[in-house]
Amino acid sequence: MFYPDELVEEIRQKNDIVDVISSYVKLQRKGSSHMGLCPFHNEKSPSFSVSASKQMYHCFGCGVGGNVFTFLMEYENYSFVEALKHLAGRAGVTLPEAEISEEAKRQAGIKARLLEINKEAAKYYYFQLKSARGQAAVDYLTKRQLSEETIKKFGLGYSNQTGDDIYRYLKHIGYEDDILRESGLISFDERHKVYDKFWNRVMFPIMDTNNRVIGFGGRVMGDGLPKYLNSPETKLFDKSRNLYGLNFARTSRKPNFLICEGYMDVIALHQAGFTNAVASLGTAFTGLQANLIKRYTTEVLLTYDSDEAGTKAALRAIPILKEAGLTVKVINMKPYKDPDEFIKALGAEEFQKRIDGARNSFLFEVEVMENDYDMNDPEQKTKFFNEIAKKMLQFTEEIERNIYIEAVSKKYETGFENLRKLVNSYGARLGTGESYRPKEYTGRGKDKEMSGKNSPAQGMRQSQRILLTWLIEDLRLFEKIKGIITPADFTEDLYKQAAELLFSQYNKEGKVTPAKILNHFESKEEQKEAAALFSLELSNEMSAKEKEKALNETVMRIKKNSLDIQSKEAIEKNDAQNLQIIIKAQMDLQKLHISLADG
Repeated sequence: MFYPDELVEEIRQKNDIVDVISSYVKLQRKGSSHMGLCPFHNEKSPSFSVSASKQMYHCFGCGVGGNVFTFLMEYENYSFVEALKHLAGRAGVTLPEAEISEEAKRQAGIKARLLEINKEAAKYYYFQLKSARGQAAVDYLTKRQLSEETIKKFGLGYSNQTGDDIYRYLKHIGYEDDILRESGLISFDERHKVYDKFWNRVMFPIMDTNNRVIGFGGRVMGDGLPKYLNSPETKLFDKSRNLYGLNFARTSRKPNFLICEGYMDVIALHQAGFTNAVASLGTAFTGLQANLIKRYTTEVLLTYDSDEAGTKAALRAIPILKEAGLTVKVINMKPYKDPDEFIKALGAEEFQKRIDGARNSFLFEVEVMENDYDMNDPEQKTKFFNEIAKKMLQFTEEIERNIYIEAVSKKYETGFENLRKLVNSYGARLGTGESYRPKEYTGRGKDKEMSGKNSPAQGMRQSQRILLTWLIEDLRLFEKIKGIITPADFTEDLYKQAAELLFSQYNKEGKVTPAKILNHFESKEEQKEAAALFSLELSNEMSAKEKEKALNETVMRIKKNSLDIQSKEAIEKNDAQNLQIIIKAQMDLQKLHISLADG
């Protein structure tokens, strides 16, 4: 059911967010906001803020946030339409039988038909697995020690060796080429030749949290490449926003999630009773996936492969998970490569012991860093401790930092005071704003910076968030940055979309309503991320001069980054004319000064 934007906004306006949330959470006024204990994670000190002026909520502890619709979707596990109907009833608004636009009908129809196609394909692949043609796939799954119950639970199947088998079947049951093009199951070349995306593969249906098939993964039979193949991006399937096994893990009632690298690891763990296992879908772990996990748990245990590639993947995932507010531990599976191998060799009971003994992620990172240094060489050993000292600066609370200093000093016998002094000396040096970037594990002697929590990319995202928050706090800034900053200067897709909506709202209405902007984002994850853009805590203790200096630095940083990206693109395209314009803009930027004085 679809409803006009105007009606959605009317219902939002008639449901004051403070009133609505007060019926679920005890709130107390604090300055311009209302504070309470977050209902989405356990806490003793209130960090859950509800703003009457912004009509938004945000938790500074776990990061959840959004408008009144988002809150009900999170708290009551409502869909958007269910939240809308609830709030309409609360406000006494009668919802009409919504007139669906032709485009809305078309889009809804496409998604519905794609879901039908995926369901039919999953059933067909399962049928093929059970047929004589699927014997090789059955033998493979039997060799991997999967039970019939597990095969059925995960809907595993087989795609035949014939290059157009699923195409002919789907055509036979009535689907046209136009919709099949969008399914990700069929490929069409320039000569209109048709062939199946998956053939001669064991098939793994990928399901959303409502147990609907949204895509597939396929493991080739034999030595063909690629070994594993996923569905391409479609209107249903986005690898960065989904996790394999989440449809089961979200109802496991376990205290944490186990994050694996592949389908078979997830399936092996579930079969062994670890029904809280999930895996990313053939891509590096993303912030959207971390936020998705945060909806269901506060702790994750990484069960990535114990080889060098798995270690690198773990090191990349740790800061992403931590930034989402998750506690992270790492399971040691040596001498086995992955959970599947481990469980086959030692069983579920021994794996549970490894879970119980999972390492703190920071100490795991330190152990990995050690591989880059020859600890028998005094110079190398000194460099190692210097890197550890810089890495300790990620802990902003002194008590927490001292606890880690104590743990590391005991392990390496450096003496607590010696390491603490080294950490403090780096803190004094880096306290001026220089950020430490930890080194990526690449093997002994190969130091390489990784994009962790304090990376330049992360710093740029933070600058863009600060400016977005600042704009809604002080509308004068729209005029101050006019002609300097545009939405195109925001480099993250979601940030750019939020900026476009914010600038458009101000230009049309002369005011901004952040909660209204959130109506444009469909999923809870996007709404939460968008809400976070407008929910930074800005210092009220800065003098006018300090605020003006901070604004100029932030605008300068964002614009310079945007111009640098444009410059690289112009060079790649050999666009000399545009490059000259960009170079002039870069030179003019050096003379930029925005005054916050009125007039």
